[in-house]
Amino acid sequence: MTINMLNRLQSKPTHVLVSWVFLRGLALIYLAAFASMAGQIEGLIGENGILPIKSELAAVTQNFPDSKFTVFPTVFWFDASDQTLLMVCAGGMICAALLLFNLVDRIALLLCFTLYLSISTAGQDFTAFQWDALLLEAGFLGLFLSWGSTISVFLYQWLIARFMFMGGLVKLASGDTSWTHLTALNYHYQTQPLPSPVAYYAYHLPQWVNELSVVAVLTIELIFPFFIVLPRRFRLFAAWSFILLQSGIMLTGNYNFFNLLTILLCLFLFDDQAIEKILPTPLIYSIRQKQPLAGNAANSIAAGWLGIVLVTCAIHVWLYNIKQPLILPLKALVQLTTSYSLINNYGPFAIMTTERPEIIVQGSNDGKNWLTYHFKYKPVNLDQKLIWLIPHQPRLDWQMWFAAMEKPTTHAWFAKFMQKLQKGSHQVLSLMDENPFRGKPPAHVRALLYRYTYTSPKQRASTGKIWRREYVGLYWPPKG
Repeated sequence: MTINMLNRLQSKPTHVLVSWVFLRGLALIYLAAFASMAGQIEGLIGENGILPIKSELAAVTQNFPDSKFTVFPTVFWFDASDQTLLMVCAGGMICAALLLFNLVDRIALLLCFTLYLSISTAGQDFTAFQWDALLLEAGFLGLFLSWGSTISVFLYQWLIARFMFMGGLVKLASGDTSWTHLTALNYHYQTQPLPSPVAYYAYHLPQWVNELSVVAVLTIELIFPFFIVLPRRFRLFAAWSFILLQSGIMLTGNYNFFNLLTILLCLFLFDDQAIEKILPTPLIYSIRQKQPLAGNAANSIAAGWLGIVLVTCAIHVWLYNIKQPLILPLKALVQLTTSYSLINNYGPFAIMTTERPEIIVQGSNDGKNWLTYHFKYKPVNLDQKLIWLIPHQPRLDWQMWFAAMEKPTTHAWFAKFMQKLQKGSHQVLSLMDENPFRGKPPAHVRALLYRYTYTSPKQRASTGKIWRREYVGLYWPPKG
């Protein structure tokens, strides 16, 4: 026993078990992402959806006839029917299941990446989120995962360090004083897109708790990423700090698989010695015996060159973001990597929203009596319950939150959404919770803007209402 302990202390840390667990977790996240899109994709980008993919493909062909495949990488160039949209989602779920059960891992990883890239590209406004980009970047690196090789581990550590540090940097660089004045969390729990049940109670916490929490967030994001290059104990401390932060975000808000994926990436800050304590011994033995993705020289060389390219491009993407000119020979390479979401900019919550405007969509047959459309998750009714949705993301509900922050002309999809309601598109209506016009679509549609705030605990106890609201004005004038 003593000899085994000495050998363990003297041996170089390995990441064989970490790699295996990571791939299984990545499979579950891919599975959740594809399943979430399967129930929405027809209403979002289908033939009768809000932003039909066929129209977008035609526009890309007209504007980029010679480079359409690189500008808009998606398998839907071959066929963009509703059946194909659903087949791609189903195919993605099957590939994720193959990866989950450790079957044809390389092929499954490649297909998962290709199919999700296709959906992410085709989704346009509805898939332009940081978590979609993060999943693609993490999934692409998985293709070169050489069972714990130093290069593979470094690439993932570089990703999590970059993600966390940029998350803190943008908060300060944005100029939003709510972060520097430590007041950001005075608003966040109430104004975030889809609050969880805990968010209501977090909003009513004392001011000093919110201020201390903001200090903790900035410390974790700006300082602890540098712990990754320090000795093991510092790296483990950083990992647990990142996990704690992501768990807190997940506890108080609904950000689909975003926080789960970030926590999963933190695995590479651990090593086999750290995680073997929680894995069954037979499983550990099986993993180390089989190692179906065991690395070879060619794979290690490929991963090495990939690391050089991605790190270089990431630095140049960041330089471009702060208005520094790119080195010309690398400009094309940077454009290619960003087009395929191999390198991305991150920075959630850069600017904290201080109010919660909500769009209330209504229809009428006579222009006088108006009935309200209800969404599945976004607040409409004042007594609407807060729920957990993780890992699902209702894409329309999320976009309604962004649309409420700006004029309707800023979001071209909103006009098309209103048109689809007026036409009674079954695919679009399937994204809603309740259709008040079951017989035929309304003759007129409009949208009103309200400002929502939480009720006090006393008001909630007496009325049962979580929200209160005040009328702001007309958001979308009646059209018929």
